[in-house]
Amino acid sequence: MNRLKDRPFEREFEFRTSRSGGKGGQHVNKTETKVELIFHVATSQLLSTEEKGVVLNKLSARINEAGELLVSSSQHRSQLANKEHVVKKFYALLEKTLVKEKKRIPTKVPAAIKQDVLAKKKQNSEKKSRRSMRTRDFI
Repeated sequence: MNRLKDRPFEREFEFRTSRSGGKGGQHVNKTETKVELIFHVATSQLLSTEEKGVVLNKLSARINEAGELLVSSSQHRSQLANKEHVVKKFYALLEKTLVKEKKRIPTKVPAAIKQDVLAKKKQNSEKKSRRSMRTRDFI
């Protein structure tokens, strides 16, 4: 798999801006600094069919009914900084999603641990059997 940053995803990005909440006084009421990146997964020419399937499956919570992957940022006070941040977020999200998970190789339980478990069971069994003998003596 070639690196994601080497592919020109920027030409497939769509950006939407809106007013972001939070601190900022009057400035926040008149500027649209929140940036939302919209990426159409199904129509992308830069992702293979297999990669599209993985993205649609793993990121289903972030993808709307129209098949758009939505990533937003309102961390910074300027629209340009938020735009750069949202692009970095997109690449990080895609890289994390497309990494293949290693298959877990099950290991055997060591013989010493099995013996310890059996010894503790035997100890508990003896303890409980002694209790039952004592209660019979009183009856």
